Amino acid sequence: MLSFCSVDISQITRNFPQLLFSILLRNINASVSVSRPMSTAGCCLQSTTPFHGTLSSCIHAVVALLYPFSWQHTFIPVLPASMVDIVCCPTPFLVGLLSSSLPKLKDLPVEEALMVDLGTDRFIRQMDDEASLLPRKLQSALELALEQRNDIINQDSDSESDEESNSLNSLVSEAFIRFFLETIGHYSLFLTQNERGERIFQREAFRKSVASKSIRRFLGVFMESQMFAGFIQDRELRKCRAKGLFEQRADQYLEELPDTEQSGVNKFLKGLGSKMKFLHKKN
Repeated sequence: MLSFCSVDISQITRNFPQLLFSILLRNINASVSVSRPMSTAGCCLQSTTPFHGTLSSCIHAVVALLYPFSWQHTFIPVLPASMVDIVCCPTPFLVGLLSSSLPKLKDLPVEEALMVDLGTDRFIRQMDDEASLLPRKLQSALELALEQRNDIINQDSDSESDEESNSLNSLVSEAFIRFFLETIGHYSLFLTQNERGERIFQREAFRKSVASKSIRRFLGVFMESQMFAGFIQDRELRKCRAKGLFEQRADQYLEELPDTEQSGVNKFLKGLGSKMKFLHKKN
């Protein structure tokens, strides 16, 4: 079993390469979410910098932004050159490689994988359908929130107060939490108890309850992932009813459902609340 430390996203997202956001936007699906779970075997982030810390921080940030889900597969923040053949495994993986490993990597029979160079902000290798995997309106809203955040940083990098900097940094995690709320935030409505008192998740009823065809299509793939299965199993077996951050946000989200005046991008941005008000004020 691999273990890894938790990461404070606010400490690493200020200079987070925009391309890394793109990885998350295009790969929150199937068994690995960051590396195209069902349809892609793995994701490699490669750094041309000599600092292990930069690469490791980016890898940890990808995993942290998957909250409330947990990565269920191989995870190695900095893969030693002697172990680079791990990328040939048929199971999903998320690994970081230093540039010294790239020549050997190119000679390996890697099947399906997304490969990104963090130093040059470009894809070394990608699949053909990354942009079609997520619900289009939610993807557009997520991209817009992140682009506005980056524009403000580029304009006011020398004059930000600590409060402004914290607001901008927390917007990143808030935006991804909002994405998951819009797709699976109603899950608790479909956790029922059987005659033995066991909590059971009504899978098909959960998926079919979504009005959006694109979100239903996304859920049809995402619900087959180990990441989603682990999330639901934890809720089915959980004895303590204490609510974490995501559960609290899900309750708020369910209270918003009757409000049908906003939809798509506007609804998503509205859901970010004070974080987006801060952005509009700055603009």
